[in-house]
Amino acid sequence: MSNLTIIRELSNRYGSNPEFVLAGGGNTSCKDEKYLYVKPSGVALAKVAEEDFVKLEREAVRRCFEMPEELSGAEREALAGRLLNFAVVSTTGRRPSVEAPLHELMPFTFVVHLHPAMVNGLTCGRDGEAVCRELFPDALWLPATDPGFILANAVYRANLAYKERTGRPASVIFLQNHGVFVGADTAAEIEQIYAEIMRKLRARYQAAGIPAELECGELDRETVNAFAPLLRGWLGDGETPVTVKSLPPFRTARGPLTPDHIVYAKSFALVTEKPTREAIEAFEKQNGYKPLVVEVPGKAVFCAGKNAPGANTVALLARDAGRVQRFADAFGGAAFLSDERRSFIENWEAESYRRKVAGGANAVLTGKVAVITGGAQGFGFGIAEELAAAGATVVIADLNFAGAEKAAQTIHASGGTGAVAVNIADEESVAKMVETVVESFGGIDLFVANAGVLKAGSVKSFEKKDWDFVTNINYTGYFLCVKHVAPVMALQNSACSGWTDIVQVNSKSGLVGSNRNGAYAGGKFGTIGLTQSFALELVADHIKVNSVCPGNFFDGPLWSDPVRGLFVQYLQSGKVPGAKSVADVKVHYEKQIPMHRGCYPSDVAKAILYAVMQPYETGQAIPVTGGQVMLN
Repeated sequence: MSNLTIIRELSNRYGSNPEFVLAGGGNTSCKDEKYLYVKPSGVALAKVAEEDFVKLEREAVRRCFEMPEELSGAEREALAGRLLNFAVVSTTGRRPSVEAPLHELMPFTFVVHLHPAMVNGLTCGRDGEAVCRELFPDALWLPATDPGFILANAVYRANLAYKERTGRPASVIFLQNHGVFVGADTAAEIEQIYAEIMRKLRARYQAAGIPAELECGELDRETVNAFAPLLRGWLGDGETPVTVKSLPPFRTARGPLTPDHIVYAKSFALVTEKPTREAIEAFEKQNGYKPLVVEVPGKAVFCAGKNAPGANTVALLARDAGRVQRFADAFGGAAFLSDERRSFIENWEAESYRRKVAGGANAVLTGKVAVITGGAQGFGFGIAEELAAAGATVVIADLNFAGAEKAAQTIHASGGTGAVAVNIADEESVAKMVETVVESFGGIDLFVANAGVLKAGSVKSFEKKDWDFVTNINYTGYFLCVKHVAPVMALQNSACSGWTDIVQVNSKSGLVGSNRNGAYAGGKFGTIGLTQSFALELVADHIKVNSVCPGNFFDGPLWSDPVRGLFVQYLQSGKVPGAKSVADVKVHYEKQIPMHRGCYPSDVAKAILYAVMQPYETGQAIPVTGGQVMLN
């Protein structure tokens, strides 16, 4: 097995274990006589592949430690960056980690640098250095130092002194407020060293009565419902809301602990009994940025990001910082980074690059939370895929929760996905759906009321129970969803100047009657009346309400299901005179469309995007029928 394969396996293993790595943090490397292979910036350890590692000439990297003494810190940092770029011999286009020189100076085949919370409890403790000498007498301890080449140079000098004193280089280096480096010539040695470090620290915390997991209270959902939608607007740019994830209450870190905590969750949280716009403005004036973490003691902790993955990352690091601060109690309490070091990290160009690489490009719906009812299959699933491709955080809401989860896992969404159970004909279920979405994402920017059912049949023989079934879902279900979604949208819109959207997926049967399909067509006609009425009322809350009226989605289960599909139903009910087979029914309907094909989910999604992006449109019923239905 090659060294690259070994370091890739080590990286993936530790990177997939949240006890060792959060948000892709940490760095790994391997080396041979001539080349150093370092994990690049912006690539998570859990997913790094062998071809991702940046290949550098070791001799060129070592020149970083031969710079003239008279250079300033900034000049050294800049020159080190140029030397590293010069040392790169691979063609992956990746940028080497700024810690590459530090990996080179450890003369071991493999180096693994991680930031476990248990380790950082030690490195962030006031008595950390003294306890480190007690627990790990063979390790090297480095006082808090700015990251980048400044850190590498400090370790270089400390390691020289260590080698003069002991006759060997340090294989374990604890960095104050910055985790630990472990070097060894085999993967087994790396794993053994880390296991021993964690064993000793775990025993220390147990002896001090500090639990391994973060102690949290019970989430106060009244606080979540009252403040999460407002925080989406207050913590955003004034027009585009952020995503807000609500966590059960815990004691957040009261200062900056490590570079990762600063980079992902900022140096300070806002701690307040009642979040207000004024409190956030005062925090921003004092710190130069809006908080990403807002703690309401004993009630909730709110974590903000530009989308769901961003908010989840902030939540991970906020909880990690809380754990580290608690662990530090075993070592004399937390030692926060100085204002000077905090400021250096907040303005560190290397971390700006890492966030840019990891963040990806913006799309039309970036930062928007889109909920699609009936999204587990058919039109709903296709719409969800298209909205995800447009950058939205997509939440699949469906009576079939297992199907919703599977759909959410299937869809690739840069903005993230979620799944929630709902029966839109049941008001309690609808209210719970909205509450769950608010808890996970802070609010809703686009609600696509897509869930619907169809039962065809003659008015002469149609059963009342079937009429109620269709009407309760298609008509009353739409009303219930808007009833519970609109207050959340109104609340978050009151905190920013943007607009939110409700789009109902109607049907061409909502524009023209449908033979032997009165329950369905009547409900769809009625919901266009609801759309117009809701639009008139909710425009004052900056909520636009529109319907899109698709033609027939012949490829979806509504039409093509071999047991309950419309082709089968229409054949059995005799709706298509002379039809002898399902194929005959399909040909009959295709001939009625000027564009000679059925409607696709992408056609509907484009109409939904139009409704969202057009600021001067509300109360409309937009046909998407291939010319089959044309408005007068």
